[in-house]
Amino acid sequence: MTGLFTRARVIGLAAALVIFVVDQWTKHFVVNVLGLRDVGDHYPLLPFFDFTRVNNYGVSLGMFSATSVEMRWALVFVTGAIALGVFIWILRERRPWDIAGLSLILGGALGNIVDRYSYGYVVDFADFHIGSFRPFLIFNVADAAITIGVVILLYRALFIGEKPATEQDTNEAGQTRGEN
Repeated sequence: MTGLFTRARVIGLAAALVIFVVDQWTKHFVVNVLGLRDVGDHYPLLPFFDFTRVNNYGVSLGMFSATSVEMRWALVFVTGAIALGVFIWILRERRPWDIAGLSLILGGALGNIVDRYSYGYVVDFADFHIGSFRPFLIFNVADAAITIGVVILLYRALFIGEKPATEQDTNEAGQTRGEN
């Protein structure tokens, strides 16, 4: 594949779609199959992990809580614009690991946007704990994907970086097959 839709981009966009579908399915499962319809409803799963229903009216870590209809739609608009920016970034990005991180962010963002659009809040349910200590806020698949995607991008930006182009790289890039 050449041009706009390289193999890495197609795989990345497919991964974003899978993240979105898995996020929506797990939310449906927790709410409709397990019956966690009300805030605080609880389903113990493992000694360190439960499903606990929470409605998140904010964004990351519950910040910027939408306390009015106008704020709800502003969050839908802003997060939609960010998702569009991430999509465009994927279409321009060449490095597969950066595409992977961006794809996780895009899939997660779309899952949370659909919730906020449909309900006015995001359904969170994943409750990791050690006894009564909770090292994380209650989250969902979309939140986990966004967090992992951001970690990938930060790691690559801080520790990998781009190698400076050498004269040999420039010469090789300009050659076509069969030239020596």
